Amino acid sequence: MFSLPPELLQSLTLRNAFSQVPELPPSRAESPQLAPGPTAASSRACNICLGASFLDVDEQRVHYRSDWHRYNVKIRLKGGEAVSEAEFAKLVDALEDSISGSASSSDESDSEQSDAVRDLLQKTKIASRSPSPSSEALSAPQTALTWFHSPPATQIGVEMQKGVGEGRKWAMFMVAGGHFAGLVVRVGKPEDAEEEVEDTTRRKKPKKPKPDTEVLLHKTFHRYTTRRKQGGSQSMNDNAKGNAKSAGAQLRRYGEQALREDIRNLLTDWAEEIDQCERIWIRASGSNRRIFLDYEGAIIPKGDERLRTFPFPTRRPTQSELTRCLAELTRVKVSHLTEDALRAQDEAYLASLPKPKPKPTPAPQPVLKVAEPKLSKEEELLHDKWFRLLEMVHKGRLDALKAFWEREGTNLGGIDASIPEWTDERYRTLLQLATQLGQEDITVWLLEEARADPTIEVPSSIAVEKLDEDAADAVPAQAGSRRVAFDLARSRAVRDIFRRSAGAHPEWWDWLGAGHIPSILSKEMEENREEKKKVRRKGLKDKVREREAKEKERESTASPVEEVVQPKPAPQPEPRTGPRKLGGSSGATEGVAGLTPEMRAKIERERRARAAEARMKALSRR
Repeated sequence: MFSLPPELLQSLTLRNAFSQVPELPPSRAESPQLAPGPTAASSRACNICLGASFLDVDEQRVHYRSDWHRYNVKIRLKGGEAVSEAEFAKLVDALEDSISGSASSSDESDSEQSDAVRDLLQKTKIASRSPSPSSEALSAPQTALTWFHSPPATQIGVEMQKGVGEGRKWAMFMVAGGHFAGLVVRVGKPEDAEEEVEDTTRRKKPKKPKPDTEVLLHKTFHRYTTRRKQGGSQSMNDNAKGNAKSAGAQLRRYGEQALREDIRNLLTDWAEEIDQCERIWIRASGSNRRIFLDYEGAIIPKGDERLRTFPFPTRRPTQSELTRCLAELTRVKVSHLTEDALRAQDEAYLASLPKPKPKPTPAPQPVLKVAEPKLSKEEELLHDKWFRLLEMVHKGRLDALKAFWEREGTNLGGIDASIPEWTDERYRTLLQLATQLGQEDITVWLLEEARADPTIEVPSSIAVEKLDEDAADAVPAQAGSRRVAFDLARSRAVRDIFRRSAGAHPEWWDWLGAGHIPSILSKEMEENREEKKKVRRKGLKDKVREREAKEKERESTASPVEEVVQPKPAPQPEPRTGPRKLGGSSGATEGVAGLTPEMRAKIERERRARAAEARMKALSRR
C-alpha cells in the first residue's frame, strides 16, 4: 500500500456509496476563478484540489503537505465538495483565530495548521453521504475497506488510515485465552532502497531488493489461564462466583500473573522499537487490555494516538495470524471491472437488500372520551328505581314487585312504559321481559291485574327465540316479521297464560290478531283436555290388564307333557372364587336360566308391569 506508483495514485478517485465513479461538475471544472496551469501533457495535477497543477514532483509533494490539500481530502471523504485555493484562503480568514494567531513559535507551526483545518471542518456543515431514511436509496454497508477507482477498469481497496508520519514501523499485539503473539514490523521501504537497487544494476550479480514488509521482532508464548472447554479466565470466574480453592484454580491464577509479567517484560525490552512505531495494533479484551496500558511505568501510555484495534475478526493469537492481519492491513485488493460491470454489480446488490420500511404512519390522535354528564339527584333516583324493578322481574319476586309498583308505578310511566336504553335491556316492556324469562306468576299478574298490552311490537334487533318441543299450539314468528310478547314465550305453560287471558277477557285486546295468539283457552276447554287425558290413561291401563290376562291364560293352558319332555337345562357351575352378582348372569335369557316355567312367567309379568307403569307416567306428564 505504501509502494503504489505515483501515476496510479494520481488517477485514483474515491468511489461513492454504491461504487459509482464520481464525475466532476462542469461548473467547477470550468470555473474562471481557477488559475490556469501548464498543459496536461507536460504537467502533473491534483485530482482532489481543483485547478492545482505542478511542474515537478517536489512541487507536488509540497502541495500534498499543505492545509488546502488536506482540507479538500477530508471534506471529500465526508461527502462535501473541494474548494479552490482562493476559497480556502477566505475560509481561513473568516476564522476567529487565524493560523498564526494562536502562537508565534515556529516549533508549533504544524499544530497550528492542524488546528486550522480542524476548526474549518468543525465549522463547515456537510450533509451526510448516506441518504436519509425517507429517501429511496439505500446506504452501503459500513466496512473498514475503502475502494478507489482508476479509469478505465481498475479498482483498488485498502484499509484507510488517518495521516501518514515519517515512520514506517508498526507494533502488533494479540492476547486471548492465555495465548500471546506480538511483533514489530517494517511496513515501508527505506528511502535509500531505490538507490541501492540502481547501484546493483551495474554489477554482474544484482543484489536482491529488500521486501516491502519485514518483521523486525516477534514473540509468542502461552500460559494456562482458562479451563478446558469451559471458557472464561479464572479472574472473571472469581469475580462472579468467588475464589475457587481447587488446584486447577490456583494454577490458572498463577498463569494469569505470569502472562501479565511476561508481556510487560517484553514491552520493556521492545520499548525503543515501540517508541519508533507509527501505529500500535492491540487485540485484547477489557481485562487483558489493562496488561498493556493500565499499570505504573507503562511503555504505552493510556490514550496514545497511535493505538488502533483490528477492524476485522481475528482468530487465536499466533505468529501466522499476525502475518495474515498484517497482509489485510497493508496489501492492496485489486479488481478489474468496467463501469458497466460495476453498475450491474451495484444493481444486483441493491436488489438483494430488503425493501426499505414504509414511513411510519402518524399515530392517530387519541379520541377524547366525552365525559358523561353528571346526573342530577332526580335522575339518579330514577335510575335506581328502574334497576330495582328489573331485578325483581329477573328473580321472580312477585310480592315485592306488586308493592313496589303500587308505590312507584305512576312515576315510572305506567305498565306499558318502554324500558330505558341505558339499562341495557333488549326488550321494550316488562311483559316482554317476563315472558322471555319464563316468569309465569309475573306474566299472569301483568296480564290479569296490571293489564299490560300484549300487542306492543318487540324491537326488530332481537333474534327469534327457539320454542320448546311441546309448542304444538304456538305459531312461531318468522325472522324479520312483526313480533309481540306471545312470540317470546319459550314454554307451553307461558303460552297458556296468554290463551287463558284471551278467553277470559276477549274485549281487552286484539288477542287473535295483533296479539298473535292462535286460539283462546277457556275453563271448559281445559276440563275437556283433562278428561281426554284421563280417558287416554284409562285406555292404556285397560290394554295393559288385557295383555297380562292373555299371558296368564297362555301360561295356564300350556301342556304338562311338553314340560316333562323338555329337559331342564343343566345349571352351570358357578365359580367358587371371585365376586357373585345377584340374579345370576347378565342378560335376560341367562337371568331366568334354571328356573321353572311358573317362576319365569312371574318374572315376565313383573317386567311388563314395570314397563306399563313407565308409560303411564309419561302420559301423565303430558
